Amino acid sequence: MKEHQMKLAILRELSQGGFHSGEALGELLGISRAAVSKHIKGIQAWGVDVFRVQGKGYQLAAPMELLSQQVLEQQLDVPFELIPIIDSTNQYLLDKQDSLASGAVCISEYQSQGRGRRGRQWISPFGSNLYLSMFWKLEAGMAAAMGLSLVVGVAIVEALERLGIEGVKLKWPNDLYFQDQKLAGILVEMSGQAGGAANLVIGMGMNLNMSEQTEGIDQPWTSLSTVANQPFSRNELVVEFVRAWQAALNDYEVHGLQGFVERWNRHDNFIDREVRLIMGHREIRGIVRGIDATGAVLLETENGIESFIGGEISLRKADN
Repeated sequence: MKEHQMKLAILRELSQGGFHSGEALGELLGISRAAVSKHIKGIQAWGVDVFRVQGKGYQLAAPMELLSQQVLEQQLDVPFELIPIIDSTNQYLLDKQDSLASGAVCISEYQSQGRGRRGRQWISPFGSNLYLSMFWKLEAGMAAAMGLSLVVGVAIVEALERLGIEGVKLKWPNDLYFQDQKLAGILVEMSGQAGGAANLVIGMGMNLNMSEQTEGIDQPWTSLSTVANQPFSRNELVVEFVRAWQAALNDYEVHGLQGFVERWNRHDNFIDREVRLIMGHREIRGIVRGIDATGAVLLETENGIESFIGGEISLRKADN
């Protein structure tokens, strides 16, 4: 983290808005103007759009609310770590799982090795999105963890609704969509032994204010700034999501998936729509009829209503 402290200090100044001259930043931080320029280049490499105007200095292209240790400490009642620059919030918790309390959280501003389902890269520019992971010890064991991404997905959508953000939908088994564009992804990773408790790390990456110029994304996507018709706070989102996850996971431990089926189906992006279901080399066409009590997706095919479940299943619109 030491190597990043100067860049983070510059970002804290820039996030206050307006222009900041290289000379003023240098005096504030005790470094040269040339060093400021070098750090600005490093900040831009994190995906932050900073521009410079001769005679005025540096300014962020768009306002940025940084995550605040103080604000989060005042509102969260779980152990958490805010690590601005990290390889992966999920990996950080996985590496520390033996020493963590259930419900422990890791949040970051930037991931250098963010990952999605099936090893895909998750594009993670600094400060424009949300990268949040939670450790959870599931006493019922690994078999009971089936469908956990569905539970977390429901919790996220309902948390957004409480904040007045409507219209976000769920794509089986682990994505959040708005108008058929991806808004967020959920990644659940687990370890444990048969007959024992399961150690789970639940991660989410959500696009909040991502630049249209972002490269490396191979599917339609959107940001919460497009979805919401009102301003929102990144810090408030963290608090709401952590509380929602806690409540949902506690509910799941007691009642299982049953209580989430109707809630999922109410927000299912593809409910009553024709889709292709890709399972390895197989392709099944049918109409989505929601999920069942095991978390399987239900498709109405020429054979009637069939259920499908498994880590290698992908759900896509029929016209793709």
